[in-house]
Amino acid sequence: MDSNKIKEGVKLILEGIGEDVNREGLVETPDRIARMCEEIFAGLGSDASEHYNKKFTAINNNMVIEKDIHFYSVCEHHLLPFYGCAHIAYIPDGSVAGLSKLARTVETFARRPQIQENMTAQIADAIVSNLNPKGVMVMIEAEHMCMTMRGVQKPGTKTVTTVTRGAFDGDYALQSAFIQSVRG
Repeated sequence: MDSNKIKEGVKLILEGIGEDVNREGLVETPDRIARMCEEIFAGLGSDASEHYNKKFTAINNNMVIEKDIHFYSVCEHHLLPFYGCAHIAYIPDGSVAGLSKLARTVETFARRPQIQENMTAQIADAIVSNLNPKGVMVMIEAEHMCMTMRGVQKPGTKTVTTVTRGAFDGDYALQSAFIQSVRG
């Protein structure tokens, strides 16, 4: 990341809204924002495949569900946060990943400016590419600050996106079992 460009951009925004960039409370803000960007956009330099270098043989090939994976991301349209939980189910085909790998996959894609719909598909596709499971389903529930603090201003509104791959495609009983587990 180019922290100097970020700092200059922040100064321009502050000046653009009529603020004094030399005011005590704002003097260090451009530097703080540049450091924050390195953290919240760290997924831009990451590849989810790195989380799947080690896999384990699985005799039980029933559904594996990891739910309530909390995340924070940034909407690419307004550069405002959206946050919530991701829920993931997959049906192994002989191998599984360590449980933390699913959460790390969510983090990889959450730490990029983007839209929730794409993030949901990216997580599912990364699991398919790296684990070759029989099927994957990803559900994300998130609140978007671009809807709560500006625009329509409806706090508490959640956006839910789902993506299915493989065995989950068109199998509404399997999808229902996943959703019941997430809601239960």
